[in-house]
Amino acid sequence: MVSDDSSNDNKVRLDKWLWAARFYKTRSIAKEMIEGGKVHYDGHRVKASREVALGATVRLRQGVDEKEVVVTGLDSRRGNATQAATLYQETADSITKREQAALQRKALGSASSGATDHRPNKKERRQITQFRQQQND
Repeated sequence: MVSDDSSNDNKVRLDKWLWAARFYKTRSIAKEMIEGGKVHYDGHRVKASREVALGATVRLRQGVDEKEVVVTGLDSRRGNATQAATLYQETADSITKREQAALQRKALGSASSGATDHRPNKKERRQITQFRQQQND
């Protein structure tokens, strides 16, 4: 007899749910994030095998952004983005914090952007190397 995952939707592992909700591209990346302390379930660090429950809060980091979401649906299969968006609801506090952080990054980036429009040439590379050596001394 073949077991169907959709009949067992009330029990979903955290790594599988994060993957199905499209927070991370693969389950192995989701597992690494959980083990690395980037994902907190109801305010606690947990294992990747933790079962997700409706109404639980999940705080996770994606790059420089930190999100806090409430679980509104359970699914162990990865669907399209619109299906994935029904599995969670981001808190209003989380949205405002992310927007403020984005504004700060944008303001800092425009004020003193270290990026240039070209790759360093030979002379600039020598200057960079010299600067780094002075910093290490």
